[in-house]
Amino acid sequence: MKTDKWFYKLFLLQPGMLAELIPGVDAHWQFSYSAQVIKETEFQFDGIFTPVTDDPTVPIVFAEVQMQTEKNFYRRFFAEIFLYLKQYEVNRPWKGLLILPSRGYNVGAELPYRELLERRVTRLYLTDLRERQNLSPNLTLLQLLGTNEEESGEIGKELLQSAETEPEFEHRLSLIETILANKFPDLTKEMIMQLLDLKQTDITQSRFYQEIRQEGLQEGRKEGLQEGLQKLVIRQLTRRLGELSEQRVGQIRQLSVPELEALAESLLDFRQISDLEAWLKDAEKSNDLKPQVDMQNGNQLDV
Repeated sequence: MKTDKWFYKLFLLQPGMLAELIPGVDAHWQFSYSAQVIKETEFQFDGIFTPVTDDPTVPIVFAEVQMQTEKNFYRRFFAEIFLYLKQYEVNRPWKGLLILPSRGYNVGAELPYRELLERRVTRLYLTDLRERQNLSPNLTLLQLLGTNEEESGEIGKELLQSAETEPEFEHRLSLIETILANKFPDLTKEMIMQLLDLKQTDITQSRFYQEIRQEGLQEGRKEGLQEGLQKLVIRQLTRRLGELSEQRVGQIRQLSVPELEALAESLLDFRQISDLEAWLKDAEKSNDLKPQVDMQNGNQLDV
């Protein structure tokens, strides 16, 4: 596109004009003038949070997680934002969220974007999170991104132990597994389970389980406690082994509270449905060997 000749001539012959138009520009500064063509490149954001309200003051948020050095990152990030604002005709304010490893990480020159970085963009540095205590569960999950393998295991165990409901436990476990698998690609699923020490961090050790048990004991509601444990165990088994048959579910519902607790601990070692079948068979055999009692006279019967 041709530059308007009068515009070019005006600024070429009057070099001090910029100083009169733009506060902070010195009249003695020298500039070259050109009209360059800008080629658009295809960009892709890590994430865009678009408001679901008609309130025009609620901002759209552009989020990026940058874990590698990239000398042109800031250039790319702001180019993506303004190209998006243009193409999608955005008519609301915007904010940026950048998650970076540390303050000294090289992600490009800040100087051209200083005001935008100070006023529009929040930069979260994982090394800052690493030293903080008593974080919320959300920020604690982000801590995993900036810790070594051993520290990640300890943080993961704390998150699982503090879960207050069984769905929350499963949700956190899924997120922790995903983060650790991506951060430490050499770790297998079994190694991640071992890192999280799930033999100790099982559902019988979690807060929501202890609350269910305590409530049941206080109110003397053995049936309510047993039903709650049945649901927990069946959900855990389904998550590990897939959908259970009606026969298997029926067998589990026949288990006592101590047996359900024992199964809750054992199921962490199950790898296939045959492991559950073997456990149920052993439990049935143990029940058959227990001494039977003459309910009429209270005497033990020989079997």
